[in-house]
Amino acid sequence: MPTKIGVVNIQQAIQECAEGKKEIDALQTRFAPKQVELKGLNDDVENLKKQYQAQAEKLSDEEKGRQAKAIDTKQKSLQRNYEDAQAEFQQAEQDVINRIGAKMVGVLEKYAGANGFAVVLDVSNPQTSPVLWATQGTVITKELVDAYDKANPAGAAAPAAKPAGAARPATSPARPAATPARPATSPTPKKP
Repeated sequence: MPTKIGVVNIQQAIQECAEGKKEIDALQTRFAPKQVELKGLNDDVENLKKQYQAQAEKLSDEEKGRQAKAIDTKQKSLQRNYEDAQAEFQQAEQDVINRIGAKMVGVLEKYAGANGFAVVLDVSNPQTSPVLWATQGTVITKELVDAYDKANPAGAAAPAAKPAGAARPATSPARPAATPARPATSPTPKKP
């Protein structure tokens, strides 16, 4: 009997299980006000730039300098706020990935054992994955999502709709082109 090998995109599985969808939607909702605030700040900076450009010829050198400094100050504040919000969102997202990923590994171990897999390879991160290609029959991401949802019914209680603009990677038999970075504490099982 040949050795059974499975391929899974653990990041995709985390994002597509009911608990993952629910948590990601909650993050989107939690950070939506900050996105609105940042858009407002960006609009303010853009309006100041337009006003400056429209009036530049009529302004004294002193007034030009004052307005340029005000624009620069607002631009720097916007950049700092954006970087802080991005770091906070990424940390919150990483916490979700790590928490669900830890449970996902337990489900994966049971699923792989029950279905006779000798090896399961993670293709979440194309930079570190040795998998260049895999047949569709070896991709078990959907099966893992189903097994996870069955093992964790609390997360499945209220599956939320996909938020607008939130892209979820598609299941692919080949190496994924753009997937999120592997979590700091990787949920990928160790090689036997």
